[in-house]
Amino acid sequence: MFVYEEDIQVCLSSLQNGGLILYPTDTVWGIGCDATNEEAVAKIFDLKKRVDTKAMIVLLGEEAQISQYVADNNVQVFDYIKGIHKPTTVIYQKAMNLATNLVAEDGSVAIRITKDAFCKDLLKAFGKPIVSTSANISGYPTPLCFADISLDIKDGVQYVVKHRQEETNLQMPSSIVKWDEDGNLIIIRP
Repeated sequence: MFVYEEDIQVCLSSLQNGGLILYPTDTVWGIGCDATNEEAVAKIFDLKKRVDTKAMIVLLGEEAQISQYVADNNVQVFDYIKGIHKPTTVIYQKAMNLATNLVAEDGSVAIRITKDAFCKDLLKAFGKPIVSTSANISGYPTPLCFADISLDIKDGVQYVVKHRQEETNLQMPSSIVKWDEDGNLIIIRP
């Protein structure tokens, strides 16, 4: 258990200092940072060689936290979240209290409530949302396990979490959904 606790503490230090972490999530390994820190978010865009108009996912530990980062809460979304078991990211309109370069041009933000114990513990200790974007250079395939992550990514972050590195089971990215203005569910990635 020592490695787990050490991972949490070193991640906290990195996040609080505007650094990047490479960490396991309830889906694929992610590159993370403080989702309220514009400079940290910019570092992820730079590391991934990704245009800064392409949105990234934000992780939260609890459904109740959504109202702190989204001005437009839709009851349908909460009912939907309760009924799903596969990790699912929801695109919400009217993002707030997040780094401006994390919010899409239309004012939306992609949020996933994580069910992963490590992520939940880290989020609780940090007290803020954390970015979670796939651990790859933009345009390259998403690594489905730690061993598939490139050295460019591993060397480009301040801390690489040790927890779950040895796992070889392949993980898949989350589903992505949103609701249109008429209240219809739109599945972006099944």
